[in-house]
Amino acid sequence: MTLWIDPPRWPAHGRLWSHLISDASLEELHEFAAAQGIPRRGFEGDHYDVPQERYAAIVAAGAREASGPDLLRHLQASGLRLRKRKGEKGIARIHGVVFPDGSRADVDLVRSSHEPPDHSVFAATVYVCDAEGSWLVVWSPRRQEWSAPGGWREQGESPIETAVRETLEETEIRLRPDDLSMVAYERFYPLDGAPWAVPAGRFLTVYRTQLTVIRPEILAAQDEPARWVTTKEFMELARTAWWLPIAQAIANRE
Repeated sequence: MTLWIDPPRWPAHGRLWSHLISDASLEELHEFAAAQGIPRRGFEGDHYDVPQERYAAIVAAGAREASGPDLLRHLQASGLRLRKRKGEKGIARIHGVVFPDGSRADVDLVRSSHEPPDHSVFAATVYVCDAEGSWLVVWSPRRQEWSAPGGWREQGESPIETAVRETLEETEIRLRPDDLSMVAYERFYPLDGAPWAVPAGRFLTVYRTQLTVIRPEILAAQDEPARWVTTKEFMELARTAWWLPIAQAIANRE
């Protein structure tokens, strides 16, 4: 395993920046960055942004220097690269997620306000926050976990309409589509020849909405209970979920 860094040539916020990567392990990358005092907020899903004044110290600590093109080649060869568009922030790439039907996929978690290609969106979810900062969570018997309301898109629906409908069906809480903001997406790369694979990946859009009332009444189905929880309680419920990094980013507004 090797850590690589390119020269500080990327301008932003009045300074130049480098990119720090690992060619084998994100865990190794996080450990190295923490040891060098690089804050986690500098992580962009597959690399850390490093300000120019830290470049020499990072190289002295063991990172190897590489040109920008060589750094990209190392990242692509590692399988850790997370694709994103301008204005988006990579959160994490999760490898080998296993779903209830036994299928598997690699999943990119990306902070974004840009809608994915409509034809590739198969599901949507919405993080509902009340006036005091509590979150609406629903129990899924199929997945055996608590999560934000959401589900599969039906024919003729927009992704926002899916999020609104699912919330109504699961909790009887009626949301206004205009009050939902897209904050992220999950991009799936199915493994093992899964039948729902498409070349561009499949997307689940993630929305957030802020209520003006405190913990409105929930009328949930008996087999799919729902409740209001604090941010701390939400993170505890989701502590073993593969999508935890995206919940943390949304709840903490990262």
